[in-house]
Amino acid sequence: MTNDKVAEVLIDALKQCLAEPGEQLLFKSGKLEGLFSGRAGANGEAGERALREGLLEVVRAETRGKTALEWVRATPRAVEFLHDHESRVGALRELGAILQVNRSAIPLWLAEMQRDLQALQTRLAEEAERWTHRLDALGQQVENALHRCETSGPAVSDGAAADAPWAPEALAYLDRRQAAGAAGDCPLPELFAALHERHAELSLPDFHARLRRLHDRRALRLLPFPGSAGDIPEPEYALPDGAALLYYVAR
Repeated sequence: MTNDKVAEVLIDALKQCLAEPGEQLLFKSGKLEGLFSGRAGANGEAGERALREGLLEVVRAETRGKTALEWVRATPRAVEFLHDHESRVGALRELGAILQVNRSAIPLWLAEMQRDLQALQTRLAEEAERWTHRLDALGQQVENALHRCETSGPAVSDGAAADAPWAPEALAYLDRRQAAGAAGDCPLPELFAALHERHAELSLPDFHARLRRLHDRRALRLLPFPGSAGDIPEPEYALPDGAALLYYVAR
């Protein structure tokens, strides 16, 4: 089974999982639809890889007859995985590779044309030289764009950065989450988990306090939970705000 096929199946499954919030069945079973259509072949390998690499996490499991069923949800690593595989940087790298292949093919193309069209040898050499310069210039533009994409991050004010050193990372995660096709605004537990991977010292009270400061500075928006308090999946992450409970964050 090729790695490309497994990666393709995995990317489609992660997109589906992010587009439909809530737990989903990992493998299809009977009439129950799953993220992966079966446990064999590329689907089976992709499902195992998703669990092994922490892209999906099991939230509950049960046994029906001889079949073990697992319900899963996407983790912040799924957002990062999709961003790495489908971002603008990836597209620019592919364009750069195409340009390099075409530039390398020019000498062979030129030699073949010279054998058949000796009378046009001088003209063809001049044309090849002009195209080489053009491709080199375009290739340099691609490299410059790659550098800008890889080094730039969401701009935050000095005050916001002082309030929360991880503010640029939080905004970048929200951007990557949206680009990956995640549905709805980001729950606070998800953002905390994404930040805690790189900031192990970050505590929940400190996270809450700094979020309020960023909200006051309008660096991001804190949004209320639409239902009743008893319906909040992880209530310890909610922020009281008068009669409302803030549970989501958006750009």
